[in-house]
Amino acid sequence: MIASDEAVVMAGVPAANMLLFHRIRFRVGDPVALVEWPGAEASRRRTLILRDIEMDRARQHARADTIACPRDYEPAAGLSGDRETATAQALAECLCRQGVRRAVCDRTLPAIFQHHLASAGIAVRCEPSLFIADRRAKDAQELDAIRESQHMTERAMELACRLVARAHAAADGTLMHAGDTLTSERVRGEIDAFLARNGFENPRSIVAGGPQGGDCHHDGTGPLRTGEPVIVDIFPRSKASGYWGDSTRCVVHGDVPPEVAAMHATVVQAKAAAIGAARAGVTGEAVHAATRRVIEAAGFGMGLPPAGAPAAWCGMVHGTGHGLGLEVHEPPLLDRGGPELLPGDVVTIEPGLYSHAVGGIRIEDAVAITPRGAVNLGSGLQEGLDWR
Repeated sequence: MIASDEAVVMAGVPAANMLLFHRIRFRVGDPVALVEWPGAEASRRRTLILRDIEMDRARQHARADTIACPRDYEPAAGLSGDRETATAQALAECLCRQGVRRAVCDRTLPAIFQHHLASAGIAVRCEPSLFIADRRAKDAQELDAIRESQHMTERAMELACRLVARAHAAADGTLMHAGDTLTSERVRGEIDAFLARNGFENPRSIVAGGPQGGDCHHDGTGPLRTGEPVIVDIFPRSKASGYWGDSTRCVVHGDVPPEVAAMHATVVQAKAAAIGAARAGVTGEAVHAATRRVIEAAGFGMGLPPAGAPAAWCGMVHGTGHGLGLEVHEPPLLDRGGPELLPGDVVTIEPGLYSHAVGGIRIEDAVAITPRGAVNLGSGLQEGLDWR
């Protein structure tokens, strides 16, 4: 709760601090400070302090009532030549001029801002959950942005999986494409090039074949081979909207080993159970429990392998999913202790099974949470292992 005499303060670089960006919907690469003045919550007015050359653009696009620069709130002792420090000094002076002595901040307020507020005699308390629920509940514009990112992610996924499935197998089982060895790095490069051409930034995708896939976050290196599962996990960010997509599929070139087929069937069933359990009002823990029931009923493990487990041990070592939006990992978690899901949450559903002897299987989609259930934000990308 925020008291009627408390100002709300946020600060940081909106290009990196996504909680702040979500509040003002204005991206800039320099430090800014935001004040929401005391009063009734619905009528709180906002003052945004930022670099002078950004003021005109902020007046057009930022969600703020007043736009100012640090020079507008220069303290008697002057402003520092350090841009972040000067913004912190201006924030403190701005509050002092209005007679505000108490403020509440969110979990991301940098220490330099806390320092200058305290030095000015302003009491600041942190409200760790401040604006988290607001950010989780995506509006229609945000849902459209994530849907666009997810569709582009799935196009990259189809390209990558078909590249593996349609390769030629050499006599030793190594996959070949256009006369050269098909490696994790080469597939990753094709993903990168496709997404770059379509306006997306792409961190290092996972293309992990065979036993490498037994580590759920192994990036994958070296040649890919026929008859082995390949995990492909792609999670790009739209340069235009700032919202992420996230999708995982698996592909096997040639014949599918029986143990891989059994892992895959269980993961498909677990994913369907988790999606069926996901709706507003249930907890992330309950969704994860739905996954767990399927995994364990099929005879696979849950959690980290026990000490001394053989390489053939196979189980699910992570939660069922995570929030998706302005960051690829954001609240809520679908795991033990996961909170109640809210209408407008966007989460991934991504059960997986991993064996250091065989490799890994993971299938992932992004869904929007509604009171009636989960709505897939993708295009219905196939879940099978054959991508020919």
